[in-house]
Amino acid sequence: MIIDTKGNTVELDEEGYLYHLDQWTPEVAEVLAAEDGLELTTEHWEVIDVLRRFYQQFQLSPAMRPLVKAVAAELGPEKGRSIHLMKLFPGSPAKVAARLAGLPKPENCL
Repeated sequence: MIIDTKGNTVELDEEGYLYHLDQWTPEVAEVLAAEDGLELTTEHWEVIDVLRRFYQQFQLSPAMRPLVKAVAAELGPEKGRSIHLMKLFPGSPAKVAARLAGLPKPENCL
């Protein structure tokens, strides 16, 4: 459980993903990012927005390869590269970005 910057309580599962996707707000993303030691920049928000649109369209969180393709299609080939996403979302970009975007954990990510 976390408290967002507006004082709202948000329930998280054991891996830090939202139990209720409708509780996501940009403030929740900021708190989750801070827990990961990240400060969200415009580039982070671009990827988070791509992820949220992907989820709206397909009802699933993309694993790394589909994430790279979706980002490249929307933001261009330079931003749609694994290396760029690794710099923004260290560790597992698909998992970290999905968590910050308030989406379920991608199915194909360990």
